[in-house]
Amino acid sequence: MSLAVAIQMDPIENVDINGDSSFVLGLEAQARGHGLYHYGPQDMSFSQGRIVANARPIQLRREPGNHYTAGKAERIDLATMDVVLMRQDPPFDMSYITATHLLEHIHPQTLVVNDPVSVRNAPEKLFVTHFDGIMPPTLISSNLEEIKEFRSEFKDIIIKPLYGNGGAGVFHLKPEDENLTALCEMFTQFYREPMIVQKYLPAVREGDKRIILVDGEPVGAINRVPQKGEVRSNMHVGGQAVKSSLTAREEEICRAIGPALKEQGLIFVGIDVIGDYLTEINVTSPTGLQEINRFDGVTLEAGIWDCLEEKVSNSDSY
Repeated sequence: MSLAVAIQMDPIENVDINGDSSFVLGLEAQARGHGLYHYGPQDMSFSQGRIVANARPIQLRREPGNHYTAGKAERIDLATMDVVLMRQDPPFDMSYITATHLLEHIHPQTLVVNDPVSVRNAPEKLFVTHFDGIMPPTLISSNLEEIKEFRSEFKDIIIKPLYGNGGAGVFHLKPEDENLTALCEMFTQFYREPMIVQKYLPAVREGDKRIILVDGEPVGAINRVPQKGEVRSNMHVGGQAVKSSLTAREEEICRAIGPALKEQGLIFVGIDVIGDYLTEINVTSPTGLQEINRFDGVTLEAGIWDCLEEKVSNSDSY
């Protein structure tokens, strides 16, 4: 099976070839004989009822400083592709949402990963609210009195933007901290959306675990341990990746959400777990493949492509 694959992502020139999940997804597709195109979301258009993109054919190599060759940009009809990987980084803003609306025109005849309708309906910090008993005590609100009441009950809290990403704008407020009102004022000046406020989980000091699920099934995990004096465990702000496996509680969480992920076409998902609690379901552009591969001696992208090829094959059989 040889497929035409378009990868919608940030500039290929800037990827970290030793950490980027999109890069290894592309390498694996190429190794299987699939043809690759690359374009950014700004290169996509709705034109006379068709979704087109100015895309470049690319070849990828794991060679620092020489990791790709790109041909001349072509105007391609995305409906002629077999698979489109929607892999641009957040923020999950109106630009991101617009991209899902455009890609909705070609899915599922062209397999878009992840399903653009489900991506639009499943923002990381909101999707998790649909599952009972697995998230920490949480408030989503712009109301200062509600936030104060939540803090009065739980004392030690985390405040962060509802649509933030990469650990940006995450604040830990201890019981004695006097900055709550000023912080809420700042949030409301910069964001129109409510804030998300959660009970602080001391277990974050032991790490924030990233678990990868493929078609609703867990396939691997890493733990990300924050630096001393830092509440954020994201690796780009200094979090350290540590080999890990799933606990019984984490397997329970995966069983709770897995069927919904599969049903909604969320094929490649990364969830974040702190202690016994699920904090985020990342469906936009999850990462972690290369780190898990190195620790566990696996090739997770091969399993993802096995899944995608099967779905394309089954759709062609109707």
